[in-house]
Amino acid sequence: IEDVREIAKNKWEKLDMLEKLKEQLVELHLELPKNHLVMWTSGNVSARDAETGFVVIKASGIRYEFLRPEHMVVVDLEGKVVEGKYKPSSDTFAHTYVYRNRPDVNGVVHTHSTFATAWAAVGRPIPPVLTAICDEFGGPIPVSGYSKIGGDEIGPEIVRPIGDSPAILMKNHGVFTVGRTPEAAVKAAVMVEDVARTVFYALQLGTPEVIPEEELARAHRRYVEQYGQ
Repeated sequence: IEDVREIAKNKWEKLDMLEKLKEQLVELHLELPKNHLVMWTSGNVSARDAETGFVVIKASGIRYEFLRPEHMVVVDLEGKVVEGKYKPSSDTFAHTYVYRNRPDVNGVVHTHSTFATAWAAVGRPIPPVLTAICDEFGGPIPVSGYSKIGGDEIGPEIVRPIGDSPAILMKNHGVFTVGRTPEAAVKAAVMVEDVARTVFYALQLGTPEVIPEEELARAHRRYVEQYGQ
């Protein structure tokens, strides 16, 4: 009996530790409408807690301006609810599939941002025609195959074609981004929309020139190794 009580105590202590992560996720979710990446209740951000392995994700159908820490749901890596009184996002199984198959990823974001989703709608990757694409993405921003919504098919179509990129355009659907932290995944979501918009406008003027592969690799390496503090 004492062992059972100790296990239960440890479990709830760990869940209490996730409160700061929930607060962080509320703030990160607000970056999505602020940067015009979502409309109404669409989109979500999730984070994996390194110590417990649990995933925290937004509850389904809650408007961003109403989000509070209690609207964040804790699930295990199979998507089963561990803690929370709300139903988790309908994209939960896609997020948890990524975490199960990408141990380097601790943050996942899903949006339907306008310009990036326009590229996804026509099934076209975004070519590396800007130094910003070299820096952040290290190559073309890839596009996945079509996946049915509502099942377990989206996760594999994120992991299979994404490669080393932090972003994937989901054909006929939207965008998923990943990062070593949830903040990094949100940054990638902001950046993919920014470059998608710029390249779209560039195409109205002519044919943008793709940056040579050698220079692309050099620029990305410099950005990763030297940029920032």
